[in-house]
Amino acid sequence: MLHGKAGNVERIITVHDTMQSSYSYELTAPMGHNFDPDFQPELTPAEMLTLGVFGGKYMTDCQAEFPADWFAEAKLCAEFHNPKLNYFGVNASQPLSIWRQKGWIYPEDPRGWFQWYCRYYLGRRLPEEDTRQIKRWRAMRRHIGQIRTACNPGDLNCHPKQRQALLHWAYDSRRI
Repeated sequence: MLHGKAGNVERIITVHDTMQSSYSYELTAPMGHNFDPDFQPELTPAEMLTLGVFGGKYMTDCQAEFPADWFAEAKLCAEFHNPKLNYFGVNASQPLSIWRQKGWIYPEDPRGWFQWYCRYYLGRRLPEEDTRQIKRWRAMRRHIGQIRTACNPGDLNCHPKQRQALLHWAYDSRRI
């Protein structure tokens, strides 16, 4: 839910969903702009949701936090994780328990990287966390090189799990 002045001078978002209650954050950058120069995602959160990511399960209970148009064509499934909803039709996700075990989950974003990206895209900036998450995003680029080495250009059937994983990180492997 957005609070604050019209004209985007100061906006506060308060979150109430199954994973966070009464968490608030301030939007300090214009939506979709003023990204760190080391962070150049190829897809917006809305594009990712429309293409099909995380088996459709990821964002089913927190839509009120984000712009409604992000969900206009999103492939979602509130009941269960459905890999058929993913663009490449395969499961490329690890359970949240693994993410927690590896120390990749922080209190600000209990759903992980994509939640961070959605909030960053909206305009939230948390310098230390942003640096950490951008470093993780950059590390995924190694998969692009692997696909380029192993696959013919435009062959979307080559390495579909790896391509889906890249899609989960806002890389568009359809361009490779």
